[in-house]
Amino acid sequence: MSQLPRLISILTLLKSKRILTAPELAKKYEVSVRTIYRDIRKLEEAGVPVYTIEGRGYSLVDNYTVAPVQFTEKQANALVTAQHIINQSKDVSFVNNFNEALIKIKSVFKTSVQKKSELLNDKIHIFNWSYEEFTSDALSEIQLAITNFNFIEINYQKVNEETTSFRKIEPCAMYSADNKWILIAWCHLRNDLRAFRIDRIRRFKILEEQFEDRKFSLKKYFETCPFEDK
Repeated sequence: MSQLPRLISILTLLKSKRILTAPELAKKYEVSVRTIYRDIRKLEEAGVPVYTIEGRGYSLVDNYTVAPVQFTEKQANALVTAQHIINQSKDVSFVNNFNEALIKIKSVFKTSVQKKSELLNDKIHIFNWSYEEFTSDALSEIQLAITNFNFIEINYQKVNEETTSFRKIEPCAMYSADNKWILIAWCHLRNDLRAFRIDRIRRFKILEEQFEDRKFSLKKYFETCPFEDK
């Protein structure tokens, strides 16, 4: 990759990610760290407000805007395909927010790419042979609680039980399995980590009260592979 496309790509990455390190960029573009230093200087000389966070990496000044990027046909097709997959989700909030975001993304497609993506959209179908009655409308709110460290109060219904139990939880992370979203949280009732199927949360309330970050590691969690709180 020549310097100009690399500079544009680095700028796009800086806008999409809070902090990037020189070794990380060097590995991605298969160049030396010294080359990345020169690239950053070029961006600075061009008036791009890149600043260095000592010992951590590079970032952009908040609210700096980058001109809309152009999507290739393959990238547009990947988004169209992702939309079909996401529309199979059982969480209404997640589906709605993704589709609204995709409308904004499609607004910057070139006309030729947009026409072809619409053509592909009519030629894709994803079957979901498993059917469950339960759906949810909580995923988007819970994601905000995870990133803002807000307590959540929930009424939770376990599998094969008709009653619900009240829990106050600290949401840590989530994953998807068999088309179901699983929330990993510190449960104050059990005083331990528990996994909750989001489609079995019957009521939830995001509290303004915040909890201390427990530095939860999803990788370490999966190494022990606990079962969900059924």
